[in-house]
Amino acid sequence: MNSMNFEALGHEVTKPSRALETFPAPHHVTSITFTSNELTTFCPVTHQPDFSTIKIEYQPRHKCIESKSLKLYLWSFRDEAAFCEALSAQIAQDIFNATEPRWCRVTITQNVRGGIVIEAVAELPDKHDLDAEG
Repeated sequence: MNSMNFEALGHEVTKPSRALETFPAPHHVTSITFTSNELTTFCPVTHQPDFSTIKIEYQPRHKCIESKSLKLYLWSFRDEAAFCEALSAQIAQDIFNATEPRWCRVTITQNVRGGIVIEAVAELPDKHDLDAEG
C-alpha cells in the first residue's frame, strides 16, 4: 500500500472535500461498515442545524473507501442545506460511484428535534431495480 498516492491520507488537510479515495479491496472481505455521529447539515427551510448519525454499509467488489477521505467527505456537508432523505440517497450514490460495490446501504438518523427522530435509508442497487430484473 505504500505505493498508493492518496490526496488526504498522510497529508495535512484543513478543509472538507467531496473526493472519496479508494484502495484495492482485500480478498475475502464480505462487508464494510462505517458509523459516525458527526454528520451535520442544516434544514433547507428553517436553517436550523441538524445533527445526525450515519451508518454506511457496503460489500466491496474491487475497491474500498479510505477512511480519512470519508471523514473529509462527511465534513463537506456541514454548511449544506439538506433533507436527510435526499442526503442519504446522495451519499449512497456517491459511495456506489466511487467503489462500484455489490451493494451499498446508507442510513442517516437525525437527532431528536421537536420530539421526532428521522431515519432515512438509501440502498443501491435499488431493491425495485433488482425485482424488475427478475
